[in-house]
Order: sequence, then C-alpha cells, then structure tokens
Amino acid sequence: MNKRQTNIFILAMVLIISVSFIFYFYNKAKQGSLFFESSDTKFNHANYQQKDINNQDITSGRQNIITETVKNVSPTVVGINVIEIRQYRDPFSSFFDDPFFRQFFGDRGNYNQKVKGLGSGFIISPDGYILTNDHVAGNASEITITMTNGKHYDAKVVGSDPVSDICLLKIDEDELPYVTLGNSDDIIIGEWVIALGNPFGLFELNDKPTVTVGVISATGMNLEPLENRYYLNMLQTDAAINGGNSGGPLVNSVGEVIGMNTLIYTGGVSQGNIGLSFAIPVNKLKRILTELKQNGKIERDFDIGLRIQSLDEKIAEYYGLSTSRGVIITQVASGFPAAKAGLKVGDIILEVEDYKINNEQTLVGVFQEFRTGQTIALKIVRDDEILTKKMTLEKR
Repeated sequence: MNKRQTNIFILAMVLIISVSFIFYFYNKAKQGSLFFESSDTKFNHANYQQKDINNQDITSGRQNIITETVKNVSPTVVGINVIEIRQYRDPFSSFFDDPFFRQFFGDRGNYNQKVKGLGSGFIISPDGYILTNDHVAGNASEITITMTNGKHYDAKVVGSDPVSDICLLKIDEDELPYVTLGNSDDIIIGEWVIALGNPFGLFELNDKPTVTVGVISATGMNLEPLENRYYLNMLQTDAAINGGNSGGPLVNSVGEVIGMNTLIYTGGVSQGNIGLSFAIPVNKLKRILTELKQNGKIERDFDIGLRIQSLDEKIAEYYGLSTSRGVIITQVASGFPAAKAGLKVGDIILEVEDYKINNEQTLVGVFQEFRTGQTIALKIVRDDEILTKKMTLEKR
C-alpha cells in the first residue's frame, strides 16, 4: 500500500469513528442519560429557580406578597375603644360602718367607676360581625368601633366566652370588607405571618392598623391559665405584639387569618414585646364564634366526677414513669361520667383526645374545650399498662 492509499485509509477510519461517536451521544441524549440532568433533576432545578423568584418577591422588591397582603387585609381591621363599669370597694369602708361616722362620711362601701380600655378586632362578614378578645370587650358597657375609612360605629356584644377569651361583636352596617378565615391545622413552623392591630391606641392617629411581620415560632403551646382564661394549643410568633394588639388578626402571607393575637410574654423584664407572642388558632375561633352567634354563650354544663393531683418526681418514680407530666386520680365519684368510663383511683391521665396533660391546670383547661354530650378518649396508665378509656360528658 503506497503512501496515498494509507492516508485515504486513515481519513476513512477517522470519519467512521466520528460518525459512530455522534450517533452514540445522540441516542444517549434522547434517553436522558448523558452528562446532562435527568427530567427529575430538571424539575427540581426548576423548583429551586421558582423558589428563588418567590424569595425575591418577599425580600427584594418593594411591591411583594407581604405588602399586597397588608393592603388587602388592612381595611378589615378595626380599632376598639371600650368603657367598662367596674365595681370597687373602699379599703377604709370598715372604719365607717358605725352609724355615727356614716352620717358625716356617707356609705363608704362598694362604688362603681368607669374604666376606659382599647384593643383590636377584625371583620369576619360583610354584615358587620367582628371578632376580638373577651378581655377587650366582653364586659364593656360601651363599645366604639373605628374603621380604616375614619367612620365610627357603636357595637353590641353578640356573645362572649371568658374561658376561651373570645368575643363576638356586631355593628349595623352592610357590604363591609371582611377577612378570609384560614386553617390553623396546616400551619408551617417558620412561615411568614403578619400581625395587624391597634397597639397603644395608635390606630386613632391615622385610622390605619399597625403592621408587624415575623414567623410562626411554634404551635400547640399549652399556656398556664390567666384569670380563669385557658389558653391551649396556642400559636407562637415573633411578630411584635403590644398592649392594644389584643383581638387583632394574625394572617399568613396570602392574607388568610390563622389566629387572633391575644398574649405576650415579657419574662418580667419588659412591659413590651420581646419576641414571644401568642395567638388563638383560627380553627378554635371558628368553633366558638359559631356557638356564640347561635346561643350567645358556650355551654359547658357537665361534671365528670373526678378529683386529681399533679404528678411530682416521687410519684412518677414510684409508677416507673420517665416524666412527671400528667395527673393522678385521687377520687372517683359514683354515678358520674368518670366512674361510668371505668376510671379508678390511682390511674394516671396522660392525654385527653390530642391534648397532652402536664398538670391539674392543663386538665381543667382541656375539659373546657369539650361540650355536653360529647364522648372523649383518655389515655391512662394503670398497672404499668397504657389504656384508652372513653367517657361521655353527661349534663350536670
């Protein structure tokens, strides 16, 4: 083979190899198994890109999902001013019980005094129903509602429940803007939330609610009772809430109300917000407001017939428990629901329905969540065995 034939042969081999490689990579690319990502990977990358866009919508642009939500929800938020008649007793009244002194100083016993208060609320229907806290307006003799359009309305109490700290008000007006009630069972810890309200009466300065932004810090918080009000399954947020915010809405980033701002925790070191605020979950609000609208109050007319005691470390150790959370039954009254459910002295109650029981106060608060005629499940420990007992709450 001469030199020219050799060169032709080499060129032909190169062409054959090149064509083979081209067909090989082309087929692999069609199958999605080349060096490029698979279809699933492309989908994930697209998600990440979309998430980046969403993040930019929240954090970068001036017009974003937060500002849009504030614009939409603000007209549904109201400022509340109340006058409450409180009864006081003169601390020196006992010194003037003698008729001789009474003729000079009069009756120095009980006397009434008007006390002004303020809070927040939000409109839940176009015909003027408004939700707020019982501790804001539940005992008020006069209630004035201020709207974001500057109008003022007299409101009346439709119904109020001190135990859950929820109050339903009504004003005579139609075609009002109103909120969308969301679902507090699908809340994501860490998601954006917005608190709107009337802290320190600032609503009155420009007829607009004050807005603060934060995240959901925790859910299912069972707090200690305060003045016979029971706060169970609460939402915790670091959105700033101060005096006057009570009764205002806590909304998610798309404008759905997920809770009602109610409490702040200061740790005794401050009178203002330190990033620990609590809201009543909206699903509880829905249940209570329906009953208040129908009946004006909440019926809890049942007696379970139990005496209990909080666990301590010694009792927990005696029963071989890893924690001192729970209560021990010390007495069961014959003929009452507890006895009919088969509960016995010495049983330890750990849970009632989905509520974990920490102590006596928690259990008392949990039973406020139920109604006469309802059947509930109790998880107990008896003789080192975990049992579930069903109890029907019979009318007292």
